[in-house]
Amino acid sequence: MCISLLSIVYGALRCNILAIKIKYDDYDISIRPSAYLCIFLWRSFEIATRVIVLVLFSSVLQIWTLPVVLSNFVVFFFYPWILFWQSKSPFPENIEKALSRVGTSIVLCFLTFLYAGINIFCWSAVQLKLNDPDLINKSQNWYRMAVYYMVRFIENAALLLLWYIYKTDVYMYVCAPLLVLQLLIAYCMAVLFMLVFYQFCHPCKKLFSSSISQGLLYCFKFLCYLCIPSKAPNKGDKFGAKLSNSSDISEHMKAVDSQNGNTQVDGSTSA
Repeated sequence: MCISLLSIVYGALRCNILAIKIKYDDYDISIRPSAYLCIFLWRSFEIATRVIVLVLFSSVLQIWTLPVVLSNFVVFFFYPWILFWQSKSPFPENIEKALSRVGTSIVLCFLTFLYAGINIFCWSAVQLKLNDPDLINKSQNWYRMAVYYMVRFIENAALLLLWYIYKTDVYMYVCAPLLVLQLLIAYCMAVLFMLVFYQFCHPCKKLFSSSISQGLLYCFKFLCYLCIPSKAPNKGDKFGAKLSNSSDISEHMKAVDSQNGNTQVDGSTSA
């Protein structure tokens, strides 16, 4: 199992490096050892946590395992096609000249099939974009990545909660709360190493229009704005406001009366 996990993580690492070289083909890229280490730890925690969560969930709720996996697969399979139909771009026909329209459709279906299978377990390093001639989204979409990891964390937490509720006597010698906490922390560690990679170790981080730190800062400000309640005026404030309004009105009336008196005096003198 460890050898299989290491081989899968190594494949994900190579895919990450290959995706960077494809996206930034016009630049001379040199990847430091720290970047390899961050990607390796990021993918190790992410894939291992996801596999363990699915195994635990399938051990107690076998009937619901297939719907969970199929729902993930269907969402990620049709998502590139939905974006393609929304763009109203012509059908890509420059993939291979020898292929017919049907053959191109089959190739694209296989690509989206592979894309969906990868995204069930981890974030795909290469994001498909069917309306692009290279079929690859070369822009860095932080919003899509943030939504993916937020939804995936919520899904893992929900699956672990269901496992904790319906666990059998097989896990009587396992500290279930501690295991749930360890898995959630492990997934947070994967997100942390991913953030460290894109913030400090990415070879082309200077080309990003915005950084993850700025996005996190904006999210933190938005959450603080939502969490801090607006200060409701108390009775003393209302009474003080009424007094200030009444004093302003009385001062205004005195000024009007003085102006009227001045006008009357001017009229008598002129008479």
